[in-house]
Amino acid sequence: MTVRVLLADDQEIVRTALRLVIDRREGLSVIGEASDGEQATALATELQPDVVLMDVRMPGMTGVEATRRITTTWPGPGQAPRIVVLTTFDLDEYVHAALHAGASGFLLKNSTPDQLAHAIRAAADGEPVLAPSVTRRLISTVTALPPALLPSPPTPSPDERSPTDLLTERELQVLVLVAQGLSNARIASALDLTEANVKSRVNRILTRLGLDNRVQAAVLAHRTGLLATTRMPPET
Repeated sequence: MTVRVLLADDQEIVRTALRLVIDRREGLSVIGEASDGEQATALATELQPDVVLMDVRMPGMTGVEATRRITTTWPGPGQAPRIVVLTTFDLDEYVHAALHAGASGFLLKNSTPDQLAHAIRAAADGEPVLAPSVTRRLISTVTALPPALLPSPPTPSPDERSPTDLLTERELQVLVLVAQGLSNARIASALDLTEANVKSRVNRILTRLGLDNRVQAAVLAHRTGLLATTRMPPET
């Protein structure tokens, strides 16, 4: 099955380079190009790609707003495309906002062709497009952002259960490892599960907690104290 990709970047030379890299990879194909957020939103609806590579800074409608519109107003059929945000800086505040607007992850523009291809395939499969070290920095930085940019699960009253009380013990274990930045493969290895089983559990966790992506789940785990007594794995 070929993963269909839409490119959104205001620089033609960047789009050309991305197209050359992607189209040379087996199972990947660029089906369209957009030069701003408004065009990206329109083409996403028209072409229904599997993945959108979205530049975060574009004239007019930004990549953040385009991401929000695609993920929240998707007309179907099927699910909205996975959106991978492209950025020059790994701690760009716009990237955090885009993740909370529904992006599946982000990729640095200086990534290698192999990293780009892997990120596209991972996003299409519902995998995170975030390295463990980047996830740690995201958790640290995102939790310091203004509340308007953070996921806001309801705060329970003293006689109510915490949102994480909705999860089973195994799901809590998976959530902690997600918050530590582990991939589905590493979580499967750590918990002696299959990758398919981990993927299913992660999706169930997001649904039960009312979250859109793994970064939001990581932030929630951080805010509810699940990581307080958990040792983070060494950076890779």
